[in-house]
Amino acid sequence: MSTLPPDLRLSVLDRSSIRQGQAPAQALRDTVRFARQAEELGYHRFWVAEHHSVPGVAGSAPTVLAAAIAAATSRIRVGTGGVMLPNHQPLVVAEQFGVLDALHPGRIDMGIGRSLGFTSGIRRALERGADAADDFPDQLARLLGFLTGEQSDHPGVHAVPGEGAGAAPFLLATGAGAATAAELGLPLVIAPVGGTERMAGLVADYRAGFRPSRWAPRPYVVVSTNVAVAGTAEAARRLLVPEAWSFAYSRTHAVFPPLVSAEEVEARTMTGRERDRFEEAMTGHVHGTEEQVARRLADLVERTGADEVLVTLSTYDRAEMLDSYTRLARLAGLTPARPAAAPAAG
Repeated sequence: MSTLPPDLRLSVLDRSSIRQGQAPAQALRDTVRFARQAEELGYHRFWVAEHHSVPGVAGSAPTVLAAAIAAATSRIRVGTGGVMLPNHQPLVVAEQFGVLDALHPGRIDMGIGRSLGFTSGIRRALERGADAADDFPDQLARLLGFLTGEQSDHPGVHAVPGEGAGAAPFLLATGAGAATAAELGLPLVIAPVGGTERMAGLVADYRAGFRPSRWAPRPYVVVSTNVAVAGTAEAARRLLVPEAWSFAYSRTHAVFPPLVSAEEVEARTMTGRERDRFEEAMTGHVHGTEEQVARRLADLVERTGADEVLVTLSTYDRAEMLDSYTRLARLAGLTPARPAAAPAAG
C-alpha cells in the first residue's frame, strides 16, 4: 500500500448538507456532532461553508456555525471554507472573526473566498451585483488591514474585537486567486477545478511568486478534494452518487436539492442533460478502498506538494459517511489533535 507523508495534515470541510425529509436544524446539529467525531479521529481542522437560499444546504452563516462548533470541541481548529467576502463588509468580517478568536484563542481559521450568490435572485437579495467580486483583492486587503490596524480607507475606524486577533487567514482560490494569495503572503486553499495538472501549475506559480508575510513565512498549500473510502471500490463510488445528483439537478434546474439515497438516484430516468452533468459530477474525486485511496492521495500530494488535504464528503447515509472518514483517518495514521499552541496560519 502506498503511504501518505507522515507530516501530512488531513482536515474536514462540511457543507451541512440536508437529507431528504430532514429539517435544516437537524443538519446543523449533525454538523456540530460530526465536528466532535472528527476531533476524536484526529483531523486537524473542521471548516464550514457559506451558501445562501440553497434547499439542500443548511450552512448559510458560517461564522455563527463555527462558533457553535468551537464551543462543542476543545482541540480541533475551527474555521470557514469559506466566508464569501463579496457578500459582506470587510469590517464586519474582521469583527466576527475577532469575536471567534477572543472566545477560542489559537483555534480559529479565517478561510475567505470570492464567490457570489448562485442565482441573480440571491445576489439581488444580498444587495450585490454580478460585478461584486471584481474588486476582491482590494476587499481582501481592507479586511487584512482591519485585522492589523493598518487600513487607511476609513481613518479612525477599528475592528473591535478583531484588530490584532489571531484568526489565521487562508485564501480559497482558483485561477488568478492563487496569484493574490502569493502577493499577500497567505496560505492557499485550492481544488482541482479544471484538472490536477492545471491545479499543480497554479500551485507552482503560487510558490514562485510567494511573498512572506506576518500571516505565513512560507508558501502553504491546502488541496481541497472529495474523498470517499469504503470496503470496495463500488461502495466508495456510490458514496459520491447522492451529491453528484444534487449537483446535476442544480445545473439543469437551478436548484440544489436535499440529498437522496444512491438507490433512488440510480432508479431515476435522467434526461440527456441531467446524465451529462451527473457523469461530470462523478469524475475527479479520490475514492476507492483504503489501498486505492492511499495510492491516489499520495499521488495527488506528490504532484502538488500539498502541505494539507481538506477532505469533503457529503452523502445520504451519515453512518456510511463517518465510516469513510474513520477509514481515512486510520490509513493516514491520525491521532487525536492536541490543543493549538499558537494562532499561526497552517
